[in-house]
Amino acid sequence: MATTWIPGAERLGDGSIGGPMDKPDAPARVVWHSTESGHGDASFENVADYLIQKASEPHILYDPVTDRIGQYGPLNESARALKNDGSTRTNRVGKACIQIEVLARAGTPFTGYWKPGKNFRALMAAIRSWGIPDAFPMGNPPKYPGGSTRDRSIWLTKGGHFCHANIPGNDHGDPGEIDVKALFAAAPSVSTPTKPTTPAKPAVPAFPGAVYFKPGAKNKYVTQLGKQLVKKGYGKFYKEGPGPTWTAVDRAAVKAFQLAHKELKGDADGYPGPLTWKMLFS
Repeated sequence: MATTWIPGAERLGDGSIGGPMDKPDAPARVVWHSTESGHGDASFENVADYLIQKASEPHILYDPVTDRIGQYGPLNESARALKNDGSTRTNRVGKACIQIEVLARAGTPFTGYWKPGKNFRALMAAIRSWGIPDAFPMGNPPKYPGGSTRDRSIWLTKGGHFCHANIPGNDHGDPGEIDVKALFAAAPSVSTPTKPTTPAKPAVPAFPGAVYFKPGAKNKYVTQLGKQLVKKGYGKFYKEGPGPTWTAVDRAAVKAFQLAHKELKGDADGYPGPLTWKMLFS
């Protein structure tokens, strides 16, 4: 089930920053921003208030050095961190469009000095809960301030991670050339272990009928029976391997098997019936 409020995240503001998505049929995605500020608690609190005053709240405010995280609104509704692209309300594209402001400067990518911890792992777990892949559809984030790819077709149709510099209708170059491998490696995707499967018991072959085990009978069922008797430990009766002809050797082996089981003792005549057959092949 997709996460709407990240466990452990501080609540910032009144919890209401946007509304329903315009294009909920499009894949969910993430947009990374940088606040162009320092880090630490004082910066966290100042930026948190500033974004509210400016009505430019993202979903998430994250400090890459202290691992502090705050959340302005639910991930299933829009944020306010992007400019529109003409008539396209970019904040409302996708089943989810998760906006993350990182306390950092684009000119000094935060993955070069950060200290991600449990809150970053919780953030990535929430992102993945929306089915968002560990991939940047428009390529790795470009070095600040230029080289940005803003492909409208990709933005409208692809799920994954984007940087602010990728979004059509926007002119920012943040968050800079963050290390994509480091970003995902800091919160490895955890697969749910599958329970070991218990091998299915072999199905007991259907009893073919007593007529196949009369003196002189010759058929494949006699061979099948003899091989199973050998497998069960009654091979001492056979000087040669079990064959297709019913003989006194087969009958002796069957009788020994019957006498060894209390359920069959009372009718231990050496001829297999349905119960003998079932127990022999179980």
